[in-house]
Amino acid sequence: MKIGLIREGKIPPDKRVPFTPEQVRRLLELHPNELEFKVEASPIRCYSDAEFSDLNIEVAQDMSDCDVLMGIKEVPINLLIPDKTYIFFSHTIKKQAYNRKLLQEILRNNIKLIDYEVLKNEKGERTVAFGRWAGIVGAYNGLWTYGKKTGLYDIKRAFECFDRDELDIELKKVQLPPIKIVVTGTGRVGKGVLEVLESVGIRQVGPKDFLHQYFDEAVFTVLSSSDFNRRKTDGGFDREEFFTCPEKYESHFLKYAEVSDILLAAAYWDSRAPRLFEIEDISSEDFNISVIADITCDINGSVPTTVKASNIQQPVFDVDRENFEILQAFGKQNSISVMAIDNLPTELPRNASEEFGRQLIEHLIPELLKPSSKILDKATITKDGDLTLEFMYLKDFVNETVE
Repeated sequence: MKIGLIREGKIPPDKRVPFTPEQVRRLLELHPNELEFKVEASPIRCYSDAEFSDLNIEVAQDMSDCDVLMGIKEVPINLLIPDKTYIFFSHTIKKQAYNRKLLQEILRNNIKLIDYEVLKNEKGERTVAFGRWAGIVGAYNGLWTYGKKTGLYDIKRAFECFDRDELDIELKKVQLPPIKIVVTGTGRVGKGVLEVLESVGIRQVGPKDFLHQYFDEAVFTVLSSSDFNRRKTDGGFDREEFFTCPEKYESHFLKYAEVSDILLAAAYWDSRAPRLFEIEDISSEDFNISVIADITCDINGSVPTTVKASNIQQPVFDVDRENFEILQAFGKQNSISVMAIDNLPTELPRNASEEFGRQLIEHLIPELLKPSSKILDKATITKDGDLTLEFMYLKDFVNETVE
């Protein structure tokens, strides 16, 4: 099997790669009779062409002789090679309208598409993801935003740091007054957020103390779904019911918004579930949050101030509390500053790629080398010019025509 690591073609460019040069070398040594690798030349990848070629890994322009083509972000339509197997984050499984054309072209070109997002083990748990690094960079960016907004400290942008070690050095410069930071989410992303807050030395407190006590130092609390959602009928909470029928619940997050200065939003959101708050709520004098780092970056999703994604070049925009208009970052004193970058891990691409590669070596490569794999079958969106059974629900979405 010849695996090609393709150049990222989406704009803005992503610097990540599925495997580091050292990981490719190790795979070649472990599977000399089963695997070949080829790397498409790229001027923007976080690992240079020379770092691959120095380890005797082929770097070339033509990838047409590869059996499997692996990337990170969506492949531009004009770069698709017909009749190949592709593996990347397609962002199509939630019927994302902006990628309808991509999915149509994948089907038209008889491409077998495997999506990292739906690679799961026997328990149904995702096995490969960048969530931890989204949490790390997102929390760092939230603190960077607060420093810029208040003028209390100045740290480098995350992408200006060579790696995590340099990021941690920058975090030592963060000096916070006795503010309160509220974190939503306890999964991979949330754990990444915790790493950063703990690196700064911010104390974690329970939700009740967070709401009702004064602290003479900066503190944070981590909320799970039960802390800010309640059943509409009786105010109760049942975890299983919430995840199967979230429309039966309403948010009571505003009590946290009254005492918090920074929101780090890292919780997965189902579109049937209540939003944290409504946009009109930010006009209230009781809404105390002034900085929001929406790491989930669901446009018009759980955090209604995320009306658009920001980007690495322009990481923050402000939202006017009175008329809800988008303003230039830090342009008005009382506005809310929103960081909503949608590809956070690419700000620390070497670290993120290395961890992602380890996950692929453990969970993907063994499945690729099997004669048949149920795990890969369940992660395959298209095959033989049609949607697979698992993803037949996308049929109407694919068949829609857009004027």
